[in-house]
Amino acid sequence: MELHGRVWKFGSDIDTDTIIPGIYLYTTDADILGKHCMEVVVPGFAEKVHPGDILVAGDNFGCGSSREHAPMALKAIGLSCVIAKSFARIFFRNSINIGFRVLESEEAGDKIENRDELVVYPEEGKIVNLTRKEEYQAVRQPKFIDEIISKGGILSFIKSKHY
Repeated sequence: MELHGRVWKFGSDIDTDTIIPGIYLYTTDADILGKHCMEVVVPGFAEKVHPGDILVAGDNFGCGSSREHAPMALKAIGLSCVIAKSFARIFFRNSINIGFRVLESEEAGDKIENRDELVVYPEEGKIVNLTRKEEYQAVRQPKFIDEIISKGGILSFIKSKHY
């Protein structure tokens, strides 16, 4: 399944408090989390994002605490995925667990710019930048991760296996 969207570009070391400020950890309500997503760096970010948009970042995206609230907030506002040069491991796994797509690509993290238009083929790890007429490769993930994402998260995946 391809993803198509406009880019929101951020730098390196974007921590979970930047993605969703700690004062909102009292809830797991996706609508509330989404409303405050990235508001520390881009006021009104949630209202500016269009369904399918793609967040691109530098190194160590999602560092900080191990809260699942951060990928939940990104997913709630309609982002189709995050592409970063690298991820904090706990953020990476939390994203997969909730069925939110994350892709690692050093080249894409360096070359993609804000507002570029992308088409992403996650199962192949292929990223096409329509604006710059370039193509980048992301780290290909094992098939079982694609299955978890397609099922909407780890719980739905496990239920589908009838364990």
